[in-house]
Amino acid sequence: MTLQTALVIAAALFSIGLYGAISQQVVVMVMMGLELMVNGVMLAVAALWWFLAPHPSGQVLLLVVIAAMTVEMGMGFAVATVLHRERRVDMTDSATDLSR
Repeated sequence: MTLQTALVIAAALFSIGLYGAISQQVVVMVMMGLELMVNGVMLAVAALWWFLAPHPSGQVLLLVVIAAMTVEMGMGFAVATVLHRERRVDMTDSATDLSR
């Protein structure tokens, strides 16, 4: 795999995620689009580090970002679950006010 191939795949992931985040109204689908966008960016950064400066510090930083992203997506799914249980809605336009 070359750098150009990895960057094309990363751009495709980001584009599909952007389309999914913009076109959907269900909270979980928007979060999946955001996840794809972040994965595209991380793939591009990982490819650049791998091909331009293969040093372990970049890989460690990517692992930290992946861990933070996992926690963030878990919290997002928890908010979506609470929103669905409390208000019986799963659409983004119905969830504009999160205060009680």
